[in-house]
Amino acid sequence: MKLSQILKNEWTIVLLAAIAWIPFIGQVHLFDWDEINFAENAREMIASGDYFSVQMNYIRFTEKPPLFFWLQTISMHCFGINEFAARFPNAIAGIITVVSIFRIGKRWGNVDLARTWVWVYMGTFFTFLYPRSGIIDPWFNLFIFGAIYHFFLLTIQPEHSKKLAALTGLLLGLAILTKGPVALLLCLISYIVMVLVNKGKLLIQSTSFLIIAFICFITCFAWFGVDLFRHGPRFMVEFIERQIALFSTSDADHGEPFFYHWWVLLLGCFPASVFFLKGIVMKNDNDALHRFHQWMNSLFWVTLIVFSLVTTKIIHYSSLCWLPLTFIAARYIDQLLREVQMKIPVWIKVLTGIIGIFIGLLLAAIPFVMQRVNQWKDMVDDPFARGNLEATVNWYPWQSLAGILIIVATLYFILNSSFKRTIPLLFVSVAMATLFLVVFIFPSVEAISQRANIDFFTSHQNEDCYRETLGYKSYAPYFYGRVQPPDIAQRELIQVVRNNGSTQPDTLSTAEKEINYKNWLIRGPINKPVYFSVKIMDKPVYDTIPDFQLLGIKNGFVFYRRAAAVQKTN
Repeated sequence: MKLSQILKNEWTIVLLAAIAWIPFIGQVHLFDWDEINFAENAREMIASGDYFSVQMNYIRFTEKPPLFFWLQTISMHCFGINEFAARFPNAIAGIITVVSIFRIGKRWGNVDLARTWVWVYMGTFFTFLYPRSGIIDPWFNLFIFGAIYHFFLLTIQPEHSKKLAALTGLLLGLAILTKGPVALLLCLISYIVMVLVNKGKLLIQSTSFLIIAFICFITCFAWFGVDLFRHGPRFMVEFIERQIALFSTSDADHGEPFFYHWWVLLLGCFPASVFFLKGIVMKNDNDALHRFHQWMNSLFWVTLIVFSLVTTKIIHYSSLCWLPLTFIAARYIDQLLREVQMKIPVWIKVLTGIIGIFIGLLLAAIPFVMQRVNQWKDMVDDPFARGNLEATVNWYPWQSLAGILIIVATLYFILNSSFKRTIPLLFVSVAMATLFLVVFIFPSVEAISQRANIDFFTSHQNEDCYRETLGYKSYAPYFYGRVQPPDIAQRELIQVVRNNGSTQPDTLSTAEKEINYKNWLIRGPINKPVYFSVKIMDKPVYDTIPDFQLLGIKNGFVFYRRAAAVQKTN
């Protein structure tokens, strides 16, 4: 059955997306940092009953606005505090995304283009994977894409300028409430590029700009403004400092070369990335579709260049590129499928073969390499990585099926001249292989990388104690330790500790408070026991602390207990 027959209408797309993105999303623990971080922000809203403030370990968290956490709290109220609930909002974002691109493709192109865009989007590695995650970016990207789309409509439908400007401002405001003002920056630069490319022809009325700015401001003020009145400027100051730091300094060992995101997109957005390289130079005969294509080009290159210039580089920073990339790839593929006389350039087949076989071999080799881990793990220089590899995980030859599927589909595409079958099959194979990885490989990877740590903190959920990591950053102690809000006396004690003994109003940054708090847990007069997790390479340091009781070593993690220095008072 052809994909065009399966993707009959929006409801079949919703059903297909739900099947692809909802089952099994809760089977693997959340991954540090981002997934556990965001889920913990949401959990603490529920635990504290304070849905307005973003908190981490029940102090102000100034790195992100609250909109995504609100979505997670709704999900947690429906499904409980667990991995499924933390990831479910992104499954909904994925469903809304594919329905939106179907409507856009159908409106400005035709139904065939709309269907092609959907299966290209769902058959690309990263775009299939991320709706199954618990990070912010799927919603952030959806809001920015929506704002860009309404910007596009503003330039071709001036008669509806007020309504379109209001929707643009609303979506921009929601994007800012999701992750921050970088949304405004990306949209504004994309618009400026479009004006320059079209030699000033796309200038919109000043009234429309005022409406966009006003609605965006009101939407943001609904939280930022009220927070400013309630708590003063601390959140805004630390939030802005954080954004500047991400742009100017390398954060958390994520300093990568300029072309990092270029390679991420080429490999992570396979196979769409290969067809995109041809699609960016294709000719256009539909004026409105040509204009939308220009907007997608602008959004892609602006996002890619901005985040290539940012010093801190993380894979999902360039994820906004995925929507325009899959659209441009889908346009070229749609043209190929419609015009039978067209031929696929040899370089597309060669590049597809190189990337597809490379990825396939890499994935197929994983279980065989890991079955022999004891033969090579001692060659790993990093003691923590060596410790991770000691985890007891069973690997089986059939787990190579994902890689084999990609290799077979890639070879079929290269060797078969009937690309009307081979191209859809290639994308379907990548989607099936990605789902296979999520269900059968990711649990093993999680068991190696972090499960010992998570199991340790989970085992102390019901104990009245402190839980922390030392020497590395993790949010697992809070989410999997189910840390509860402190009572009034405990809150006052911790506030004094964080402020370095002062009872005066806050004068220290969040980072400085965290240092004071951990120093107190290590050597101070704590009123209840504390459980620590450290990495194996730091064990000699903490072994020298007299009242640190070694509880065990497992998979690269070392666990300690420090008894209460003073008795709790009732």
